[in-house]
Amino acid sequence: MAAAEEKVPVGTFPSFMAEGTLLARRGEHGKALACFNNALKLRAGDKHCLVARSECYLRLGDTENALRDAEASLQNDKTFSKGLYQKAETLYTMGDFEFALVFYHRGHRLRPDLQKFALGIEKAQEAIVNCIGGPSSIKLECKDELCFVSRQAESKKANEKPQINLTKDQKWAKKQKPVRNPKTERQLLGELYTDKTYLEELLKDKDLMESSTKQGGKVAELVLGGISYLESRSEFWQQQKPIYARLRERQLRRQSWARGRTRKPAEVGRYLAKTMEDIDMLLAGGSPEESCQKAERVLRRVQRWPEQEVPNRSELLGRLHSCIGSAQLEMGQLEAALQSHQMDLKYARQNKLPDAMSRALDNVGRVYARTGKFQQAIATWEKKIPMAKSSLEKAWLFHEIGRCYLQLDKAEAAKSYGEKSLQAADEEGDVKWQLHATVLVAEAQVKLKDHWAAILTFERALEKAKLTANRAAQKAITTALDEVSKSFVELEGREELRLNGHTDCDFGRENRKDDVLEKGRERGEREQRRKSRGDAKHREDARSWTGEPGADREAANKEPRGGGWSRRSSRIRRR
Repeated sequence: MAAAEEKVPVGTFPSFMAEGTLLARRGEHGKALACFNNALKLRAGDKHCLVARSECYLRLGDTENALRDAEASLQNDKTFSKGLYQKAETLYTMGDFEFALVFYHRGHRLRPDLQKFALGIEKAQEAIVNCIGGPSSIKLECKDELCFVSRQAESKKANEKPQINLTKDQKWAKKQKPVRNPKTERQLLGELYTDKTYLEELLKDKDLMESSTKQGGKVAELVLGGISYLESRSEFWQQQKPIYARLRERQLRRQSWARGRTRKPAEVGRYLAKTMEDIDMLLAGGSPEESCQKAERVLRRVQRWPEQEVPNRSELLGRLHSCIGSAQLEMGQLEAALQSHQMDLKYARQNKLPDAMSRALDNVGRVYARTGKFQQAIATWEKKIPMAKSSLEKAWLFHEIGRCYLQLDKAEAAKSYGEKSLQAADEEGDVKWQLHATVLVAEAQVKLKDHWAAILTFERALEKAKLTANRAAQKAITTALDEVSKSFVELEGREELRLNGHTDCDFGRENRKDDVLEKGRERGEREQRRKSRGDAKHREDARSWTGEPGADREAANKEPRGGGWSRRSSRIRRR
């Protein structure tokens, strides 16, 4: 029984995948690995899960298992781009730069739109050149006229080494001999160099090396294993980019900045495209502080570059200010975010860039709304209305303006913009924004004390929430609907008691409630028939209630105003 529980974990495949992905993004690769293992028990051979587990293995330094999972992801689909990229990355990490280059090229042929394959090709080629040198650096010379046989015999003789039997102490001393000079190792290992020197000092303590751990392992084996791992890492880094290559690259960079040489537009374009992608990914990945810092560094650098070297320099500066403002808004720095987005708006207006202007107005309005300056947010967003390109963008924009009016207790304007948002959402066919717009209209109707219309509108919103399977929205709308229904019944009941002169509030309460509901339904039907006869003003109200812009008499009669009340009346009666 216990073995069966271990084989089938409690949970679902999507939940394990989502949890593992989240843990991997946080850097907790060990925990993420356990989640992906459970996911593969539920769905063996899933290629996306295999790639995710391979990435975890690679981060943990287990290149063999990483390569095994990457190859398994390609078993049934040789054109799986994520599997090809993961296998190439694993081979590159293992130092097999030639094979990595092969798979980078395969992925690039299949998906030329993915920049990561092009970058992989460049770094693999650079690593190969750093290891063996370019063709121009290899020179073949023949200084003597030895025949082939004599040259072969001479080389064989030179390669022969005398066989020396080393004693145990000599072998121990040979293990301790460093492979490289300390300066080179320090440059290659960086902070890990101190760990390597510490382990080498431990080797000199023979008593410690002859001891064992609690688990029975030899201390000497553990120490030698650590040193071997660090040496293999330094060899890999030496092959990837040798010390001389690093020094020369640094010198060339300094010289280029000192001379102020002209940069090629293609190089500048690639650098900026990659940098902007990194900035956007950091912000989307939940790291607004790092995104802001990177954007500020790039902004300072671009400001120093001449305008002729940077294509669309003004547009780029505005976009960088926009990225900085978005990151500052995520960090809660509202004043700084407002200044950054206003700088973006300034660049857009100076250079007459309509798309950038629309983006900047959008972001400035968001900041005003976050700070509670709803009137300023409305004024800003109303300037953006003519720039909206799609019905979906208009649906969002009208909804946000209506929300601001609702916060300012201007229910009539909020209702008007809610109806506009609903019309735009209907044109786009987006159920989500139909739901948001319908709820906004209903809330405005509640503010206007038009309870019966609010009840009908909330019922339509409830149907939209069921279509989107949004349970939170269904619960919130049901609660609001109950409150509006209760207010409507109490208001109509008091009015009826006042007209009939009743003083006993408890006499015939259930009968009066049913009468109120029935009269409300009849009044709604009469109102609906009057609106369908052609009066323009009432026709506009009918459109807002039905949620169908331009609905004719036949469409309006399909859903009478009181038709949705029968379901609610029985619910209120049971209360």
